[in-house]
Amino acid sequence: METMIAQLVAGAVGGNAIGKAKEGLSLGTIGNTVAGLVGGLGGGQILGMLSGGDASSLIMSIIGGGGGGAVLTAVVSMIKSKMA
Repeated sequence: METMIAQLVAGAVGGNAIGKAKEGLSLGTIGNTVAGLVGGLGGGQILGMLSGGDASSLIMSIIGGGGGGAVLTAVVSMIKSKMA
Protein backbone atom coordinates (compact mmCIF):
# COMPACT_ATOMS: atom_id res chain seq x y z
CA MET A 1 0.00 0.00 0.00
CA GLU A 2 2.89 2.36 0.75
CA THR A 3 4.32 1.92 -2.71
CA MET A 4 0.99 2.75 -4.34
CA ILE A 5 0.65 5.95 -2.32
CA ALA A 6 4.25 6.87 -3.17
CA GLN A 7 3.56 6.26 -6.87
CA LEU A 8 0.46 8.44 -6.80
CA VAL A 9 2.21 11.29 -4.99
CA ALA A 10 5.29 11.08 -7.22
CA GLY A 11 3.07 10.98 -10.31
CA ALA A 12 1.16 14.08 -9.23
CA VAL A 13 4.45 15.88 -8.57
CA GLY A 14 5.87 14.73 -11.93
CA GLY A 15 2.77 15.83 -13.81
CA ASN A 16 2.76 19.27 -12.23
CA ALA A 17 6.53 19.63 -12.66
CA ILE A 18 6.38 19.04 -16.42
CA GLY A 19 3.42 21.42 -16.66
CA LYS A 20 5.39 24.17 -14.92
CA ALA A 21 8.66 23.47 -16.74
CA LYS A 22 7.13 23.58 -20.21
CA GLU A 23 4.06 25.82 -20.39
CA GLY A 24 3.02 24.32 -23.72
CA LEU A 25 2.56 20.95 -22.01
CA SER A 26 0.38 22.21 -19.16
CA LEU A 27 -3.16 20.95 -18.75
CA GLY A 28 -3.82 23.26 -15.82
CA THR A 29 -3.23 22.31 -12.22
CA ILE A 30 -6.11 19.85 -11.97
CA GLY A 31 -5.38 18.27 -15.37
CA ASN A 32 -1.68 17.94 -14.61
CA THR A 33 -2.48 16.33 -11.26
CA VAL A 34 -5.00 13.84 -12.64
CA ALA A 35 -2.82 12.82 -15.58
CA GLY A 36 0.14 12.62 -13.22
CA LEU A 37 -1.75 10.36 -10.80
CA VAL A 38 -2.69 7.92 -13.55
CA GLY A 39 0.75 8.00 -15.15
CA GLY A 40 2.44 7.69 -11.78
CA LEU A 41 0.53 4.57 -10.90
CA GLY A 42 1.29 2.95 -14.25
CA GLY A 43 4.92 4.00 -14.44
CA GLY A 44 5.57 3.06 -10.84
CA GLN A 45 4.05 -0.37 -11.29
CA ILE A 46 6.07 -1.08 -14.41
CA LEU A 47 9.39 0.07 -12.96
CA GLY A 48 8.62 -1.63 -9.65
CA MET A 49 8.09 -4.95 -11.44
CA LEU A 50 11.28 -4.51 -13.43
CA SER A 51 13.29 -3.92 -10.25
CA GLY A 52 12.40 -7.41 -9.02
CA GLY A 53 10.73 -6.34 -5.78
CA ASP A 54 13.94 -6.07 -3.77
CA ALA A 55 14.70 -3.55 -1.02
CA SER A 56 14.91 -0.70 -3.52
CA SER A 57 11.39 -1.28 -4.87
CA LEU A 58 9.95 1.73 -3.01
CA ILE A 59 12.62 3.98 -4.48
CA MET A 60 12.06 2.52 -7.93
CA SER A 61 8.31 3.04 -7.54
CA ILE A 62 8.85 6.70 -6.67
CA ILE A 63 11.18 7.22 -9.63
CA GLY A 64 8.81 5.37 -11.96
CA GLY A 65 5.84 7.24 -10.59
CA GLY A 66 7.41 10.65 -11.16
CA GLY A 67 8.58 9.75 -14.63
CA GLY A 68 5.31 8.10 -15.58
CA GLY A 69 3.33 11.08 -14.36
CA ALA A 70 5.47 13.49 -16.35
CA VAL A 71 5.35 11.38 -19.51
CA LEU A 72 1.60 10.82 -19.44
CA THR A 73 0.93 14.50 -18.76
CA ALA A 74 3.12 15.48 -21.72
CA VAL A 75 1.49 12.93 -24.02
CA VAL A 76 -2.06 13.94 -23.07
CA SER A 77 -1.14 17.60 -23.51
CA MET A 78 0.29 16.97 -26.98
CA ILE A 79 -2.80 15.02 -28.01
CA LYS A 80 -5.04 17.78 -26.67
CA SER A 81 -3.13 20.48 -28.56
CA LYS A 82 -3.33 18.49 -31.82
CA MET A 83 -7.10 18.12 -31.44
CA ALA A 84 -7.69 21.82 -30.84
